[in-house]
Amino acid sequence: MTYNMILDGPEMGPKSEGAVKQIILLLHGVGADGDDLISLAPPLMEDFPDALFVAPNAPEKYDMAPMGYQWFSLNDLSPLALLTGVKKARKVLDEYLDGLLRTYSLSPQNLAIVGFSQGTMAGLYTAVRREKQIACLAGFSGLLLGDENMPNEVRTRPPVCLVHGKMDEVVPSHLMGVAEKALQELDVPVETHMRPNVGHGIDPEGFQFARTFLKQHLV
Repeated sequence: MTYNMILDGPEMGPKSEGAVKQIILLLHGVGADGDDLISLAPPLMEDFPDALFVAPNAPEKYDMAPMGYQWFSLNDLSPLALLTGVKKARKVLDEYLDGLLRTYSLSPQNLAIVGFSQGTMAGLYTAVRREKQIACLAGFSGLLLGDENMPNEVRTRPPVCLVHGKMDEVVPSHLMGVAEKALQELDVPVETHMRPNVGHGIDPEGFQFARTFLKQHLV
């Protein structure tokens, strides 16, 4: 289903075949698409049988390859370019989330975000700036984008779980610690898990950390 004709992608659930009681939004990384993360839905369905899992394709075609999508371009890695890009992605995500919640008559506390890499960046940037607080966000292999204005922009403080591979060759693992410190200074509840011998990906134990976190916070 397309919500407000903004984003589209694969969906799964609810496993119970009843009414949708929770929504888990899966945000893929750069150059991928919604099919990349919808594979996380089946195991999570065991914990959330009434949840709808949505994995939208990012709004832009990937500009560095003939296939895939991006939340924002990585052609220019300067802080200003990245911030400009994630601000644009936030506008799309905000409207998409509003459409999801309206469609199923749910509150923000019934919504969780799970992101990977650039999906974590876009989701985290958006989540703390929402007018009403979502349940939580679990992010893999990402980082926190923002500038000196961030303390004035944060409106809500959903619990955050960050998981990162120590051997990540794409997004350096020390950036998880940078994000953790910044979030703590903003009074955002955050837990972190460094995964040894893991690169830019999601390993079973790292996924289990996120799964436990979701069960603690998503109503």
